[in-house]
Amino acid sequence: MRIAIMTDSNTGMSNAEAKELGVYLLPMPVIIDGNVYFEGQNLTTEEFFSSLEEGKDVTTSQPSPGDVMDMWDQILADGYDQIVYIPMSSGLSSSCSSAKGLALDYEDKVFVVDNHRISVTMVLAVKTAVQLKEEGKSGKEIQDILEEQAFDSSIYLAVNTLEYLKKSGRVTAAGATVVAVLNIKPVLTIQGEKLDAFAKAKGMKKAKKLMLSAIAKDIETRFPDFENKKIIGAAGAGLTEEEKAKWVEEVRQAFPGAEVFYSPLSLSVCAHTGPGAYGIGISV
Repeated sequence: MRIAIMTDSNTGMSNAEAKELGVYLLPMPVIIDGNVYFEGQNLTTEEFFSSLEEGKDVTTSQPSPGDVMDMWDQILADGYDQIVYIPMSSGLSSSCSSAKGLALDYEDKVFVVDNHRISVTMVLAVKTAVQLKEEGKSGKEIQDILEEQAFDSSIYLAVNTLEYLKKSGRVTAAGATVVAVLNIKPVLTIQGEKLDAFAKAKGMKKAKKLMLSAIAKDIETRFPDFENKKIIGAAGAGLTEEEKAKWVEEVRQAFPGAEVFYSPLSLSVCAHTGPGAYGIGISV
């Protein structure tokens, strides 16, 4: 039985990285001044952040049913018997529940996984799915395993500004102003569901230290099995190469012996965080 693994660009993976893994990658739509673009297809990272800086109206949307089913049909036409589709967390978007509804017309062929991941933890879930496929697991078995592991992950995110979360209605204008004036960097967290407030730090340097401490505490109190994997994902929004390298090195120094990889935050996520955000995540 041939099984295909499919995910979306909220992983932060590029088309080249997905191809190297043997994974199908669905691009997420980004709407700029009413025009629909697709991440990794006709919208570059540079164009996206320029649009944010210029104050253009930037919003996000879930993939259209037609785009999702077109990719499923293409995969099946490529000779695969089953598809394991890993969209972004149902706690952050309705795209997962929509896909589950569409999959009803693909009985025993499409298995939509709701394992409550995004960004670096979503990357790790995709890699786990590929490994399970190589071990000979069926689409249903892969779905069950990933959903059983759904809440065995942790993400922290420090945003440079609340301006973009204010635009999306996630914080008040007054709250965003206070944060900007005092140079406070909010640290947010995703523990399987929605994006929640975690803490506040004076400046990004302290915010990064706070995130590293939070991950260390999670490993100690929640994830004793982490010692068997030792993989940590570092993420960022519109960071320079120097900033990426420095963040990865800071994570490595905090967790000696761990494998640390970097994955950019997807443009869909960056539309809410704005540039200059830092993230870190683990899963077991």
